[in-house]
Amino acid sequence: MDRELRFAADAIREAHSTVVMTGAGVSTASGIPDFRGDGGLWETHDPTDFHLSRFETSPEEFWRDRLDLRETLHEADPEPNAAHVALVDLESQGHLDALITQNIDGLHHAAGSEEVVEIHGSGERVVCRDCGRRAPAEPVRERVRDGDCPPRCECGGLLKPDVVLFGEQLTEHALYRSHALAEKSDVFLVAGSSLTVEPAASLPHTAADNGATTIVVNLDRTTLAERADYDFRIDVTDALPRLEGAVASTTAPDSNRA
Repeated sequence: MDRELRFAADAIREAHSTVVMTGAGVSTASGIPDFRGDGGLWETHDPTDFHLSRFETSPEEFWRDRLDLRETLHEADPEPNAAHVALVDLESQGHLDALITQNIDGLHHAAGSEEVVEIHGSGERVVCRDCGRRAPAEPVRERVRDGDCPPRCECGGLLKPDVVLFGEQLTEHALYRSHALAEKSDVFLVAGSSLTVEPAASLPHTAADNGATTIVVNLDRTTLAERADYDFRIDVTDALPRLEGAVASTTAPDSNRA
């Protein structure tokens, strides 16, 4: 395992462009429950309550359920973990061009990552359905707690969590940028994603189709397992700091892969 990690680190160190895509496995290490796994949130909350059509027809009920979901997600008062920090370090060292995340918790930004594409949006923002204005979510959540529900923008439009709801398309900008980053990457690293949700699941395949070295760090087998150049079935909070440390090391790995 250490040998393979060194080879993967060497690929990152030598790459002109390295892109990382993160999934729920990076957030669960901070205490945020998974949505789809065993014991996940969709076993205790009804996904249809968070459909775009319910927001449009029953915004008050939607917002109250959304607030309950958010408080369940953040019950453990999550903070960035060692995996988040390792990715910040890779970026600060010039070895990470961009980070694409499927997570909506804002922990990558909280950790200090700068080039972040939030492909599913961010629960830490709200957006006005009329004027498009974006604003921090916490003051709006406080308004909902105080009975101002559904919350409205200064223009009078309904405020919506700035996340991709069921029944809603990904923003063209996020989707286009993610695909462009995957196409141009020399190394594409998947961390903590089962690669079961499209269109994000197709991004590492796009990178591989264009000649990128693909690295997967996930506890369970993914759809990329047969194709990945490196497939590490270990916890992201263990693997990513070790990988970052090997990238930062001045010691070149053994050139023999036997």
